Formats: sequence, C-alpha cells, structure tokens
Amino acid sequence: MLRNSFYKTSRQLPNVLFRSLSSASPNNTTLIIGGGPIGLCTAYHLALSSPGSNITVLERDPTYARASATLSAGGIRQQFSLRQNVQMSIYGRDFLRSAHEILRVDEEEVDVQFQERGYLFLASTDIGAEVMRRNHQVQVGEGADVKLLNCQELKEKFPWLNTSDILLGSYGETGEGWFDPWILLRALKWKCQSLGVTIFKGYPIGASRDSDTGQLLSVDVIEQYDGKELSKKYNVDNVVNATGAHCARLMEILAGEKKLMHPIPVEPRKRCIFFFHCATDQKDIIVPRIAPLTICPISNVYFRSEGHVEENGEATGNFLCGVSPTKEKDRAVHDMTDIDYADHELWDEIIWPSLYHRVPAFGEVKLKSSWAGFYEYNTIDQNAIIDFHPEIPNVLMACGFSGHGLQQAPAAGRAAAELLASRQFQTIDLEIFSFDRCYGKKPPVFELGIV
Repeated sequence: MLRNSFYKTSRQLPNVLFRSLSSASPNNTTLIIGGGPIGLCTAYHLALSSPGSNITVLERDPTYARASATLSAGGIRQQFSLRQNVQMSIYGRDFLRSAHEILRVDEEEVDVQFQERGYLFLASTDIGAEVMRRNHQVQVGEGADVKLLNCQELKEKFPWLNTSDILLGSYGETGEGWFDPWILLRALKWKCQSLGVTIFKGYPIGASRDSDTGQLLSVDVIEQYDGKELSKKYNVDNVVNATGAHCARLMEILAGEKKLMHPIPVEPRKRCIFFFHCATDQKDIIVPRIAPLTICPISNVYFRSEGHVEENGEATGNFLCGVSPTKEKDRAVHDMTDIDYADHELWDEIIWPSLYHRVPAFGEVKLKSSWAGFYEYNTIDQNAIIDFHPEIPNVLMACGFSGHGLQQAPAAGRAAAELLASRQFQTIDLEIFSFDRCYGKKPPVFELGIV
C-alpha cells in the first residue's frame, strides 16, 4: 500500500500519502496550469496537505481528446538506471494499487484497471547485458520486484519469444504493467474537486510580473463555459507549469515582454501507437496469451498485450506496439493537426519486421488501428524538470518527463506540493531534476540502457 511506502532518501514514511506538508499555508493562492496527471496530482497532494487552500486548475481541454496521457500506452515500470526515477515509479505503483481507496469519492468505485503484467527488457550484446546487471542492482536496491533471466529462463517463461540473439532479460514480475489513463484522470479530477480544488476550462493569455523580483503577480486567462468565453485575472502567490509538451510556450506567455534568458528546453514531439491483431490458431507456432511490455533490444520497438486477459484465459491476439522515430526524423511538432494521423512508415519499415523477428507468431498479423499524440521531450537529458524558474521564482516547473510523466505523476505531484509548501523535498529527494542543469550550471542526468 502507498501509505507504507519506503524510501532510502527519507527512511520509513508511515501514512506518507496523508501526512501534512510542513509550512503549508492555507492562505496561498496557487494556479496550476495544465489539468493532466501532473497538474491534478499536484492539486491533490496540495489540497490534502492544506485543507481550505485556494487552489485552481486551468485546463484547456477537459475532454483530454489530445492529451498525451490518454493517447499513450498507459505504462508503468520501475526499470530505470537512476534511483530517483525508480523511487518515483515505486510511489506511482503504490498510488495505483491504492487508487480504489484514496481516490474514492462517497461510494463511487475507482478501478484504474492496473494490470501488473510486467515489462521485459532484452539485451543482445555483452555491453547491454552488463548495463542491465548494473541497472538491476539499482532497481532491487530501491525495492523493485525485477528479476534477471538468462536465455534458457526466457525460453521457459516466454516460449513464444525468439531468444536466438538474446543474452539476458530483465523482467518486472510485479508492480509493472499498464492501466487506464482516462479512468485515473477522471478519478483525480473528482477527488480534487471533493477536496475543494476549483477546476476551470480555459487558457492563459498574459501575465503581470514584479519589475524588481520577476515574480508573477497575476495571470490573465480566458475561461470557457457553455460556449462562452470570459476574461479573468488571477492574483497568484504561486503558479505551476504542468502543461507537458507545451510547457515552453506557457513560459513565454508568463514571461511577457521580458524574454527569458533560460527558456525551458522541452519541445512537443510526435509519437505513434499501433493496434494489431495476431492470428491465434497458427499451427505449430505459439501465440502470446499475455505479453508483458517487451522492448526489442536493437530497434527499441515495444509491444504488449491489449485488453483484459484472465490468467488462464484464452489468447485474444490483440496487441499495442510502437517505436520512436529515427533521430533524423524526430523533430519538434507545433501543428496540432500533425497528430491527427500516425506515421505508417514506422509500421512498415521498422515495427513489423522487428515484431516478426522477435515473435514468430507475429508473421500473421493485421493492423487494426493507429493514433498519435504529443510527447514532451527534454532536449537536455530526457528527464524531468521539477523546480522553480530562476527568473520567475514563483513559477514551479513540473515538466520534461519525456514519456515518463503519466507513471511518475503521483510522485511528481507530491514533490511539487512539497516545494510549494516548504521549498524543499520531503518524501523523495529529487534535487537531481533541478532546472540549473538545463543551462549548464550542473551536468545533465541520463538514463543508461533504458528507453
């Protein structure tokens, strides 16, 4: 359970989810811009810590039709090389396991459909295997349930897997898998509102800053309701930038005429997901009944089962898959219409050949559908930024997660709430994700051997 989580950075944390944050002031006015997982988790933790606080969440699209979270594969894993990322995802794991209890409002049931089917990383070179072993030491040292499997063990556990070129595998036996992002967002929204958080549909258009300190004094927004638009000014003590792939643009709006010396190095990029069906009646070929989210070692193509499958149920033959574009084609995307379609050359040229090589049963597949979404890409080191901006010191940035935001949202929201309340981390020490590494004051922090 989340309330019994354990972290080396803060030792035992009894009732961590419900513990008040030190120095939280009920009089502070906090505007959270971005009502996705990060923004709502920040509001949730802040509202819990300081009942009666003035917390407002501003979300441009409450349907989440183009939200990164709802267009993602909804995965969570603890297989990282940085212990802080492992710790954040362990917190997220426990949050999901406890969601039915902690996000319940009245008698409304909450089931985020958390399927702990695991992640499976594969190594095909000696160097890759050695990195996997080092990463494994970090992961189990932080309490992750991850097991290393040699080639024979992989064959026995996953008889449908081609292991002819594999040296080692790393499998999350529990705590890893996937869940329904939409259900989580809806439950977080209802819970936040029950705690007194105000949530509006709208977007910022400008801001006023103190000429001496650079702090934000107010934010001008357009609120939308019943097809009408209303201009409104929010006087603020703190602002949280939780706008994901669009966080750099928000900072430009908040900065106003005085441009930032240090803009956020995060840009929106496009990622595509493909849904395919595999024939389940193939002769002499084993079809995966339940496939963990498996990452192919050379192409970085991933795939996993889709849909709920009972432990002893029949194979559905339904799978999700995807891959990042090649370095030459991976670029910033600022036109919203670019995510109206998936890039099918990824399927034709990279994904399907890799799937067929890794799983012989995937020689008989039919592509059923596809979609695309935005991905918040930190161009410095593809890791989170959780810090106040040095030039606008009351703007807290919680962005740049580079594909890890959904799974790390509960921990990031907790961390953001702690910074807002006391200007320091209390649960997990995330100083490594400070903003000063983004302009050369500190070195970047990279993941090793992890997609």
